[in-house]
Amino acid sequence: MLKGYDFGWMLVLSALFTFSDASSQTVNQELSNIFNELWKLDVNRLNPGTHYNISLQGKAGYIPQGSTNAVDHASSPLFTSVDEAKLNSITTYARFMKLLDNYERSTGVAERVTAEEVTENNSFLDAVLETAVMKRAHRYLIGKAKSRSDLRSFKSQLYYMWFRLYHRDRNGGEDSSGFEHVFVGETKFGREIMGLHNWVQFYLQEKQELLDYKGYKARDNDAPSDDDHVLNVQFSWHGLVKPVASAFVGVSPEFEMAIFTILFLTSTEKTTTAVVNLDEYQLEMVVHRHGRSIGTAYPKLLSSNSRHI
Repeated sequence: MLKGYDFGWMLVLSALFTFSDASSQTVNQELSNIFNELWKLDVNRLNPGTHYNISLQGKAGYIPQGSTNAVDHASSPLFTSVDEAKLNSITTYARFMKLLDNYERSTGVAERVTAEEVTENNSFLDAVLETAVMKRAHRYLIGKAKSRSDLRSFKSQLYYMWFRLYHRDRNGGEDSSGFEHVFVGETKFGREIMGLHNWVQFYLQEKQELLDYKGYKARDNDAPSDDDHVLNVQFSWHGLVKPVASAFVGVSPEFEMAIFTILFLTSTEKTTTAVVNLDEYQLEMVVHRHGRSIGTAYPKLLSSNSRHI
């Protein structure tokens, strides 16, 4: 969901993925079950056609990673309207949006986190921890012995996973975090878009004419719909092109944080993937770790509109 916004996606893995045959995937039923529980609890998910509208327009073509040019198959933005009053009326969204201007876009440029920004990070996590979505995720992780039961320890665990600064580029100081990469987006060496997997950031960047939506990506027999909550898209951001990126649309920040936290904490692999059936979608969920913090996380859309059933 980037038209003027960059939905930068995961490192090399996300940039190069090809569409998989959903029927050949082994579904992780346990994760499907808990993710669907969280989906039903996500009362802050916005409704297409009511709280926002999108215009899919044309199907984007193939371009290689690293390209700076792409034929534009969408003359208009992806988001034709978003109810910003609704966004600002929901505490998690309102506090989430305050975090989006706290980061340096380029890797290799050290982040300088102010006391005010630390307060904003904590305020956002406090709001997230009050939601039914994250409360259920916490109980699930306690049951798996992956998190402690007391809220202060769980909040510290979340902070370290999502907001701890680390080196993504070998040059310079600590220049990245899981939150920045996944929800805000970064650029690497001025040649590659990384991260930016969040629909709100996509919309806001598009609104500022910094992100240009180029069209959707899909197999011929699985074209998306305007009311889909997961999309594959192509876009440019600050002059760079993302050949293909997947993102949730309309879901709350606490939902995304909860499902990726569960996937991260229930595995020790450098890169964890799991195929799940979520609502009417079949997704390959991907998380890449950077030590005990998130390096990247995103959903890869395999099938929509229950075509995998």
